[in-house]
Amino acid sequence: MPIDTIYRDSQCEWVDVEEPTAEDLKFLHERYEINNLLLEDTLDPNHLPKYEEDGNVKFFLLRENTELERKNLNTISDISTKIGIFLLNKTIITIHRMKTKSIAQTRKQLSCAQGETTAENIALMISLLIMKSFDDESISLMETMDNIENEIFLKNTNHTTQIRRLYKLKRKSGLNSRVLTISTDAIDKFKLLGLQDSEVVDLKDKHKDVVGDFDHLNIQITNLIGMFLALSDQKANQVMKILAIYSVYFLPITFIAGVYGMNFDNMPELHTKHGYFYTLGLMALVVICTFIYARRKQW
Repeated sequence: MPIDTIYRDSQCEWVDVEEPTAEDLKFLHERYEINNLLLEDTLDPNHLPKYEEDGNVKFFLLRENTELERKNLNTISDISTKIGIFLLNKTIITIHRMKTKSIAQTRKQLSCAQGETTAENIALMISLLIMKSFDDESISLMETMDNIENEIFLKNTNHTTQIRRLYKLKRKSGLNSRVLTISTDAIDKFKLLGLQDSEVVDLKDKHKDVVGDFDHLNIQITNLIGMFLALSDQKANQVMKILAIYSVYFLPITFIAGVYGMNFDNMPELHTKHGYFYTLGLMALVVICTFIYARRKQW
């Protein structure tokens, strides 16, 4: 996609580059004298958030949460995409690999705004929307966790499916937490842009809120996994308990049947007229006594 000038007034110029090519980066290097190493950082899909300065160039590399559903959740690029923000003089340059909500919504806000703005204010607007993307994700993951919790405790669902969903939820939440934690330093550096203190505090507060939400979510997911495994163990123990009780019932009567199944001549009871019924009665009495004993012990 060609280099696009999204906004321009007497105070500011905003240049946006989506899916940059080598020619685009070469042009930016020659036109704005941006260090090639900083430009190359925008090409690495797994690059962590950071802040750097090079001469009069201030460089923020932030990551925005994406709604793409990835099968593998191994790296931060599976749940987020990076946005490079370059600030130099009155110019802001944004570089990203795919379409992002923060860029589109900032563009929309500027088209509706009255009056002029600055490059620093545009960077702040983009950063606030980036934090909002994580806020929306935390709400979505919390709703998913609540649904899984209801299915586990209120419905008889497939346990294998639920544990897979919980594992995926834990992976997504953990990766988001990692991105937000590493973003702390870059967010703090917004105080160097000469913005109003209240504006920078709003951004920091939003960042802290989202970090807190994901920390809480991670704890809740871990607790839910623990309760799920405990519930599974309890069900397994209940099955084993029932089998053990039946074994207690049948063990003594199996012993009696085994004794009278032996082929010996010297067994006077075998010649008793009602010996068969006496033996059945003895077996029934043993079962009844075992049942009464188990009930009193609340087994």
